[in-house]
Amino acid sequence: MKKIYLIFTAALTLFVSACQKTDFVEAYTDPSKISVTTVEKQFTGFLNANKWYVLPDYWNYFVVLRTTLNRYNQAVGWANSANQYIPGAAGVNDRWNNYYGFVAQYRELEKVYGKLSTTDQADRRIYMIAAAIYFYDHTQKVVDLHGDIPMTEAGKLSINGGDYDKSYPKYDTAEAIYTKMLDDLKAFSDELNSINVQSGILAGFKTQDFVNKGDLTLWKKYCNSLRLRILMRASAASAFSARATSEIADILNNPSKYPTIGSNTENIQIGVYDLNTDIHAKNFRSGLEDWDGNIAGKAMIDHMNKNADPRLRAMFEAGINAKGVYNGLDPLLDNATQTALIAGGTMAIYNRSTLSRNQFFPGMLMNAAEASFIAAEYYLKANNAAAAKTAYEKGVRQSIEFYYNLRKLSNDNTAPTLTAYTEEEVSKYLASADVSWDNATDKLNLIATQKWIHFSVVQPVDSWAEIRRLDLPKFNFQVDDANAQKQPPFRWNYPSSEQTYNATNYSSVKAKDNLSTKLFWDTK
Repeated sequence: MKKIYLIFTAALTLFVSACQKTDFVEAYTDPSKISVTTVEKQFTGFLNANKWYVLPDYWNYFVVLRTTLNRYNQAVGWANSANQYIPGAAGVNDRWNNYYGFVAQYRELEKVYGKLSTTDQADRRIYMIAAAIYFYDHTQKVVDLHGDIPMTEAGKLSINGGDYDKSYPKYDTAEAIYTKMLDDLKAFSDELNSINVQSGILAGFKTQDFVNKGDLTLWKKYCNSLRLRILMRASAASAFSARATSEIADILNNPSKYPTIGSNTENIQIGVYDLNTDIHAKNFRSGLEDWDGNIAGKAMIDHMNKNADPRLRAMFEAGINAKGVYNGLDPLLDNATQTALIAGGTMAIYNRSTLSRNQFFPGMLMNAAEASFIAAEYYLKANNAAAAKTAYEKGVRQSIEFYYNLRKLSNDNTAPTLTAYTEEEVSKYLASADVSWDNATDKLNLIATQKWIHFSVVQPVDSWAEIRRLDLPKFNFQVDDANAQKQPPFRWNYPSSEQTYNATNYSSVKAKDNLSTKLFWDTK
């Protein structure tokens, strides 16, 4: 069975596999049940291939995130246990396998597109640009978990005519992948400014695109905002620092040429509109709540309590026996004490109506607050304190609005009715001791802290990458003296299947395959 999930064979027992139900505006034939597909159908199948790692779903949250990133980020509280800093094989393997099934779908799209006439390729160019942007977003996440990964040669079994020996993919270095993504995204950004999509093609694109609904302006903003994320992530690495400074400045100083996400109405996400389709968040509840995966952590709750964060009541619920007091679980307590506190009902939990039981919760890709915090960090490093403060406070405001907007989407009333926040609350929060830009000596820590709160359990992969990159906010973890891995890791191991089925290429990264090797951008 493992061979089914090899990075070059995933989901390709037929010519192509993709969607299984009608998720979109108009129905179309399931590509997994036909021998001929089209660019349009394959594009949607490609988007569909990893949607459960975008939309909040049971397997990702319960099996993958519950015991790894949500804890490493201290986005949640948990009862300490032995071996807790070693990512579990089930989560690592499944996430890896899903990504390479997704890669295989992307290669199939390239194959179908490559067989078109020059005229048809020009007409459908928008599909390939959008697909590449989406592909690079998810590729960055996998690189940021593992480091070097197979990319340029991965997923080509079908393209190689079923030749297994020819299809074992080499590993690309993380630096080379980052370089390619930045080069291509820059070119796509310029191309999107002049692309002409025929009305008939655009109508089909709007039907097949369940990310941005065919909105070309949103694809531009997605492209440029993703460039900001990748550039900032790599900015401390010597090989990327000059490029990051130059290109981020170019993007932020030319909003008409390089527009970015500017408000929550422009967030890049997979929206949920009809619970009778396969695009929904119905399984978020079990994914986050089962086995107490939604317990609040002490660091986040303490910060929010101390500074009267307006997001507190939108993001969390007080424990059932806490008499309205929000308490977070201390990660330094022993297991018995932590277990008793969790069972006692005095620990706060993530707000069920805003998050886990909100069946309309969107699959979040990138949003306005994140873009603003990236801009704030750039301006801070450029010694433009005024612009940095403006971007920072804008990001905080956008984050507050974001969480209240999530509650407005919800079809659940388990949690108490949410009282709307006021401008006075927001102003007081921005002026509070641990939030005020004017009073802080470490402004980078302010940005990092706000980004961490905003990401919470919604964007855990990005949160973990940013915490490692900045080494901020600072967290304390219980030392696991029973294991060689005594603290959270710097990266994830590769799945064991790589050593078995791609052994020759795996040998090139074997020396890096440990939990203590830092990624190239992690220079702290």
